Amino acid sequence: MNPTTAPVSLPVDAEQIAAILPHRYPFLLVDRVVELVPGQSIVAIKNVTINEPFFEGHFPGHPVMPGVLIVEALAQASGLLIGLSGTMTDKDDRIFYLAKVDNARFLKPVVPGDQLRLEVQLKRRLRSMGIFTACARVDGADAATCELMCAETTR
Repeated sequence: MNPTTAPVSLPVDAEQIAAILPHRYPFLLVDRVVELVPGQSIVAIKNVTINEPFFEGHFPGHPVMPGVLIVEALAQASGLLIGLSGTMTDKDDRIFYLAKVDNARFLKPVVPGDQLRLEVQLKRRLRSMGIFTACARVDGADAATCELMCAETTR
């Protein structure tokens, strides 16, 4: 992770996101950060396009974004919240892994053309763990909600 220690200028674009998260295409699932309260909350965007590789098999003729990838996008937004909150340095070799998902609910199919609004709040930090509440919305309606636990480790 190469987070910034200076105040974050919004929006945070894909190039800046790639400097913080270890994920790369096709598994980088956050396109932009539009809101940030360091150490508290983040709002990020995932633009869902027909070109996503998972649509080829999920489901042919009726493309739907897999729920597990929506949860992964929320987990990546959680990692960005930590990375953009100024608690890490350029030489830091910590990385956060998704450790637990609780109370996941999938309320609306996400399809090509949708824009996922990934809203994440840090509930609390416990030693090397972060616990987050997360919601993915499309056009103001909840598409998925869950609680996430991310565990910190070194690379």
